[in-house]
Amino acid sequence: MATFTTLIFLLVLGAATTKTTTGYNITRLLAKHPEFSSFNHYLTATHLASDINRRETITILALDNAAMSSLLSKGMSLYTLRNVLSLHVLVDYYGSKKVHQITNRTTLTSSMFQATGAAPGSTGYVNITDLKGGKVGFGTKNNEGKLDAHYVKSVVELPYNISILQISQALNSPEAEAPTPAPSQLNLIGAMSKMGCKAFANLLKTSGADTKFEANIDGGLTVFCVSDTVLNSFMPKYKNLTSSKQVSLLLYHGVPIYQSMQMLKSANNGVLNTLATEDGNTRKFDFTIQNDGEDVTLETKVNTVKIIGTVVNEEPLVVYKINKVLQPRELFKVVKDENGKANEEVESTDSESETTDDNENGSTGLNVGGKKFVTGLLSLCLGLGLLI
Repeated sequence: MATFTTLIFLLVLGAATTKTTTGYNITRLLAKHPEFSSFNHYLTATHLASDINRRETITILALDNAAMSSLLSKGMSLYTLRNVLSLHVLVDYYGSKKVHQITNRTTLTSSMFQATGAAPGSTGYVNITDLKGGKVGFGTKNNEGKLDAHYVKSVVELPYNISILQISQALNSPEAEAPTPAPSQLNLIGAMSKMGCKAFANLLKTSGADTKFEANIDGGLTVFCVSDTVLNSFMPKYKNLTSSKQVSLLLYHGVPIYQSMQMLKSANNGVLNTLATEDGNTRKFDFTIQNDGEDVTLETKVNTVKIIGTVVNEEPLVVYKINKVLQPRELFKVVKDENGKANEEVESTDSESETTDDNENGSTGLNVGGKKFVTGLLSLCLGLGLLI
């Protein structure tokens, strides 16, 4: 019986200290192979590396430095290059053995260019064909049956998470190579104004905060804006702030990294710093991401705000519309009810919430009614041990 209790204890302890992860980092894997240094660099520069690391199953068709030099000689912008490289990221696992044993000797598989919706029609599919003599060819679906590249060797294989296969040259795709405008050319202020956030956009411009937002676009930027109606009702509070605090509040609505909806949904209980944090403030000016199914909320110590739509999504820029103005504790008083909850949380559902929560040591447990589920289960196990 003691052995049984010990086993339960170890299982609970393991569950408490395990974090969900893909278990690989594409840039670190490629860093061990200097012949792919250019390819590795541009995976990071185009922000593809972070997207790859969040995938549970992926295949990279890697280009060595000579093949990358030929590709870069075309003079594509960084944003067009992202589309081309995403065509070389397959959203399924293909190890060396699999590509040499394809059923019916040929198959079509989706690339990240296709999966993200960036590809027109079905132009983001890649043809893999097992040729005679042990050779394997690769080409895009809409390439008149031509297989531009062939398999060279397996670089890294971690079944069935990630496979890195070297191919001889870049895949040809007029659609992927079509000029892609830089997000900064989209005009952040103009885009928000056209999508119902005109009053918020005007505040950014008149306060001068827009320059900070614009300066961060190329490196990655996530913006949270509110509708004119929501902002108008908040204006009395806004006008009570000093000019510098007004700027801090506006900067609080920007995060200096690109956060797609998928990224936000996978960052439950994740803390995000903001442009206000980056603006020389000694105070945090951060908030926490929470999600429940398809709903994503942003929690400050003062209020809870829900994402209700997407205004712009052109990596590295994304703009979301939210249902309330984010109120940082650094600028607004935390009003609590008699139970110690933030005032706006009084309107929350009466049922006990269940969310994942990270403690200071990085372990993950299930938070039920404010208490760790793991702690409760552990106590139960210990109680059983005493009874046994």
